[in-house]
Amino acid sequence: MRQFFTVVFGTVVGIFAFFFVLIALFMIIGGISGALSSMKAKDNYVLSLDLREGLRDHSAGETVFGPSPSSVVDITRALNRAKDDKLVKGLFIRANQFGMAPASSEEIRLAIKDFKSSGKFVITHAQGFEGTSILPYRAVAASDELWMQDTTGFAVAGLRSESEFYGGVFDKFEAQPQIEQFYEYKNAANTYTQTGFTDAHREATTSYLTSLYDGAVAQIAEDRGITIDAVKGILISAPHSAEAALEAKMVDKMGHVEEAREYARKKAGGDAIKFKTVKAYGPGNNYTGKTIAFIGGQGPVVTGPSADGSNPFMGGGVTMGGDTVAKAFDDAAKDKNVKAIVFRVSSPGGSPAASDQIHDAVARAQDAGKPVIISMGQYAASGGYYVSANADKIVAMPSTITGSIGVLGGKVALEDTFAKVGYNIEGITIGGDYAGAYSADEPFNQGQRAAYRGQLEDIYEDFTTRVAEGRNIPLERVKEIAKGRVWTGAQAKDIGLVDELGGIMKAIEVAKEMAEIDADTKINLKRFPRAKSTSEQLEELFGGSAQMSENLAAMSEIMQMPEVQAAIKMRKSSKIGAELEAEIAEIK
Repeated sequence: MRQFFTVVFGTVVGIFAFFFVLIALFMIIGGISGALSSMKAKDNYVLSLDLREGLRDHSAGETVFGPSPSSVVDITRALNRAKDDKLVKGLFIRANQFGMAPASSEEIRLAIKDFKSSGKFVITHAQGFEGTSILPYRAVAASDELWMQDTTGFAVAGLRSESEFYGGVFDKFEAQPQIEQFYEYKNAANTYTQTGFTDAHREATTSYLTSLYDGAVAQIAEDRGITIDAVKGILISAPHSAEAALEAKMVDKMGHVEEAREYARKKAGGDAIKFKTVKAYGPGNNYTGKTIAFIGGQGPVVTGPSADGSNPFMGGGVTMGGDTVAKAFDDAAKDKNVKAIVFRVSSPGGSPAASDQIHDAVARAQDAGKPVIISMGQYAASGGYYVSANADKIVAMPSTITGSIGVLGGKVALEDTFAKVGYNIEGITIGGDYAGAYSADEPFNQGQRAAYRGQLEDIYEDFTTRVAEGRNIPLERVKEIAKGRVWTGAQAKDIGLVDELGGIMKAIEVAKEMAEIDADTKINLKRFPRAKSTSEQLEELFGGSAQMSENLAAMSEIMQMPEVQAAIKMRKSSKIGAELEAEIAEIK
């Protein structure tokens, strides 16, 4: 038996050692490769950008599990940097064929136009636009030349948003959804209580989809040099063949990707031209001038630390943690070199407690003399708006999904559902009646439901008050435009929830202005919290002995998976990493 445990322990230690050595080997190889590259003469090159990969709003940096996905913020900043780089001759893009978040699509478009403003070319190739969404096409419509494979199609038509309704399902199984919402536009509650759209739900969804659609159509018309009516005519009559898209001026040339790529190389100067990915080129940040802090918050707002999605043992989700973001604000406020703070928010909401924690951290930074500028990404709704409400300035993309100033909560009581199959739950309550309020079996009684609604009402009152004070809008007006209603960034600006329209570069411009930094001055954009080193990530991953045992056991199973073994072999024989799974936008 002793020999058995010795073998098991040796195996576990061996797996850990192998994992650690593998990471170290990749780092050493990367370092050697980087050193050799720096010794070479500087080449002229064309940047390449593959929009078919999944896009995050902003990057969390490198992790022990590999590079994080490309991000809208890093792409935008990299192209802004590249427009003034004499070594960069142009940009070659692989277009997304199916779906992209509205604000991400719009900010990529702005980045392309900004890059082109220096006179450099942009060539995009699409293996068709097979999805019906207008958004991925909008992202690249401003390209100098848009190529499409002639055997593919152009199905771009518009936008569609689908909502699920379980009310009829719950009726059939005699389950009782008991959801409280503040108020009628807090449409997530309808998923559980309704069988279809309410009037308010339909009105709000139609309104913001129309705003998104009209904005995209106008931008495409501008970028393609045709009329808005012409664009709408093409979309309404979709789908089209590649040849029909060419005739309608929605694309410029037919050809395969290899042909388009070589065309871009020759346009840049010939065979000596190299290609470098936008991600490898990076945003750069070697300036020694004045510092502006960058704090990122994306994903659901949660109590505790943020998660960057890189740790497979933690579920792989991306979250905005109240503890992490609040500490980032406190650290930035204490940094004497920081002149202003740009807070990038891309969140659909979440915990009211964590949202208020971040809201308070914003106020502390302002009290320390640091202006706070919000840059809204894909969405900044509900809790995502709460954390933004008291900033000095709010900048959003016209396509950002924001607002949703409201709250909902409740439960589904399954007592009658369980009874159908003879299953029974009985409870004994000691103490106040409210102790049983969250039972998944029994429905609220009258007192419990009134008390629960009162809790949510308090949250709603706090939320609307925070917005009124932060935005300097009368509380009565805030309650008119709140009620849980979703707005686009363009609509939000019209009603005072947003100050200016634009992306991350606009937010940095506003931050410079508020910090009294000359507009042409190169600034150091300093990330808070800073990216963790490899050793810190490993310590966090294997910090405790009990947790280490669990992690090693999980890692042992992962390492034995055929696909993992195949990936390791591929890494040994190739410099090309695995493609990332494409993200699916909520609005298609």
